[in-house]
Amino acid sequence: MARHVLVLNERDLDNPRAGGAEIHLFEIFGRLAAGGDRVTMLCAGFPGGAAEATIAGVHVRRLGASRVGYYGQVVQACRAYIARERPEVLVEALNKMPFLSPLYTRLPLVAVVHHLFGATAFQQVPAPVAAAVVGAEWLVPRLYRRATFVAISDSSRDDMVARGIAAPAIRVVLCGVDHARYRPDPSARDPRPLVVFVGRLERYKRLDVLLEAVAEVRRGGVDVHAVIAGAGDALDAVRAQVRALGLESCVEVPGFVDEAEKVRLLQAARVAVQPSEKEGWGLTVIEANACGTPCVATAVPGLRDSVRDGETGLLVPVRDARALAAALARMLRDDALRARLAAGALAWAARFRWEDAAAAVGGTLDEACGRAHAPLVAQPLSLKLRAPGGGG
Repeated sequence: MARHVLVLNERDLDNPRAGGAEIHLFEIFGRLAAGGDRVTMLCAGFPGGAAEATIAGVHVRRLGASRVGYYGQVVQACRAYIARERPEVLVEALNKMPFLSPLYTRLPLVAVVHHLFGATAFQQVPAPVAAAVVGAEWLVPRLYRRATFVAISDSSRDDMVARGIAAPAIRVVLCGVDHARYRPDPSARDPRPLVVFVGRLERYKRLDVLLEAVAEVRRGGVDVHAVIAGAGDALDAVRAQVRALGLESCVEVPGFVDEAEKVRLLQAARVAVQPSEKEGWGLTVIEANACGTPCVATAVPGLRDSVRDGETGLLVPVRDARALAAALARMLRDDALRARLAAGALAWAARFRWEDAAAAVGGTLDEACGRAHAPLVAQPLSLKLRAPGGGG
């Protein structure tokens, strides 16, 4: 039986600030829509964005002209939609500001948690906004007692339990990867020792540490080149640091790249890198792995889940430029190590399918509604994805 689902998420896939969370949601709910579900998503408007759109079968309604206008309208728009259209289940994407829907609706609720910010919010946004985010997240275990939660990694689940959310209410559903798009292409491999980061350029991603590490690797005699691709609030700061370190000849910061270029970069790289302080999972890690590219990442929640240390990549301490430099230099110098990790990365990435993730989320929706789960018949889906930065 088809479901009728209302989703609350600040951004849709066409929003210039869309990232990994949006890719995840549209991969999941696009497949559910292709299987017959009616899915509507209430998102923020943005310059040039139409008031309504259909993306991968998901009906998108955009509210306001910005995120500020969106949060001023979304509660009333949600209540009006529920009263008028009577969806069976509400989905909140808890990856930015919680919507606190238990305060204004009794509809069965599934909360999808990519990651909760906690104190890292103060590195991302002005202190008053960060305090509001932290305060709203504090309310989640207290207000969402009727909700069923979907976490995208064991680390996200553990963080939720530590914050007071009951473990039996949490289902871990790992992300998938589009294997038709992300696959090895030996002809695309760059002959240079190329390191690639793809994602949103935000302060908590710690790209400053990556640039310090690149400079250290070059001082050690490795002619490393790097591409840091994506858009975000830290873009200007990253470009300024490249100039300050004298890395203009070996570090490219192209800004936003489209999906085809993102895939090409991951196929071209010898090593992908993720120096972030916190992630929900590490979607670009698995995308790189599916291209046969191992990853060096920080040993933080989310990335500890997506990178198998010594098998698919290497983990290093967060904010440690010397440790990151040593791991990158080791990967670039040791062809046998890199080949072994690349083989492990391919095998690891093969485990992850969006069809499986969509089926698991569909089962969780049925569970929340108190009805028997109808298995999802796998549907082909070809999203016209923006590359992150669009990002994670």
